[in-house]
Amino acid sequence: MNFSDSEIIASIMKDKGYSLSDDPKEADAIFINTCSIRDHAEQRILKRLRELSSLKKKNNKLVIGILGCMAERLKEQILEQEKIVDIVAGPDSYRQLPSLLQEVEAGQKGINILLSEDETYTDIIPVRYASNKVSAFISIMRGCQNYCSYCVVPFTRGRERSRNVSSIVDEARELFEQGYREITVLGQNVNSYLWEAKGSKVNFAGLLEQMAAIDPMLRLRFATSHPKDLSDELLQLMASYNNICKSIHLPVQSGSSRILVLMNRKYTREWYMNRIEAIHSILKNCSVSTDIITGFCTETEDDNHQTLSLMEWAKFDFAYMFKYSERPDTLAAKKYPDDVPEDTKSARLKEIIALQQKLSYNSNKNDTGKEFTVLAEGLSKRSNAHLFGRNSQNKVVVFPKNNHFPGDYVNIMVTHCTPATLIGTESDLQTPC
Repeated sequence: MNFSDSEIIASIMKDKGYSLSDDPKEADAIFINTCSIRDHAEQRILKRLRELSSLKKKNNKLVIGILGCMAERLKEQILEQEKIVDIVAGPDSYRQLPSLLQEVEAGQKGINILLSEDETYTDIIPVRYASNKVSAFISIMRGCQNYCSYCVVPFTRGRERSRNVSSIVDEARELFEQGYREITVLGQNVNSYLWEAKGSKVNFAGLLEQMAAIDPMLRLRFATSHPKDLSDELLQLMASYNNICKSIHLPVQSGSSRILVLMNRKYTREWYMNRIEAIHSILKNCSVSTDIITGFCTETEDDNHQTLSLMEWAKFDFAYMFKYSERPDTLAAKKYPDDVPEDTKSARLKEIIALQQKLSYNSNKNDTGKEFTVLAEGLSKRSNAHLFGRNSQNKVVVFPKNNHFPGDYVNIMVTHCTPATLIGTESDLQTPC
């Protein structure tokens, strides 16, 4: 989401006559787009500011801005403690960046952290400044109103609102015409996308169907799905279009229903398992990835074992795994003690990571001998004679370059694997997975 926002920011600045620089030493303005999901993310930003202080000393006209969620959450602290910061702008204030720069030029701080009820940046065409020219992101909605007890997003990004469906489809069509072959649709909870106009409604399944109809050669992915809203309608639509990738990111966070209640996730262990069963029943060869938080408030060894057992049962292909990080002003911070010792959190996280590494390796080994259609994205990091890309299941595949280039679809037979990567050779695939 931040990557997508940065492309919107680049577009706004470009329209005002600015150009992008790869070298911070040459820049007139440096914007740091921030995240507040975990304390670690914020600490990285503070470290980056310390690194930029030397540039500010050498060039006192250099403008430094903190943008996004951290700006929304910590405006006063940033301005008080980080003297080199000139601009603080929240995620709904990007249109005002040129005027905020003018305020700085006039000798003032540029500040705007007002949250909007309708800003979706619908009319802004993002600058794909760091793209591989093969895959791109499209944000279809902003904000969230699930209010998970550990999460700051509803407070830093505001209430949920969806973009005009036609603007999304038009953007996707333009990207395809420019040569892009894969689009990842983004939202805090894409399942709850809903556009209403002139008495008609388009939900997420309806949006995805319109995008899939643009061209069979355009692949579609999406993130992130909330388990409480993952419908059979969406799964059946995915099954009916080959160009909607068979990969679903479905954050579970915990395998314990008791902890899920404290997290305000609005589903139980059993509900989540039902959704996993529905995925594998309706979709052939669909991969499932997840998010897991360990060490949440009051978590016991039994709660941890329930998470481990759910992982074993679900056989996740991939997972993002974290220790619980208390975020100020959330419901959890106000209501529940962060009472799991740090060493216990670390030990449980280590156990979860070890299990997921085993599950990921087993998943990759099960793909050995199978054939997939892979969209080439670029040269392999280890060899210019090899390309890498991803299959429909969102797994990285490395294969000989031969006469292929990024953006090509290549049929690959998987011959062996590592825990993180499939490795194969070109095949005469007739029925791709």
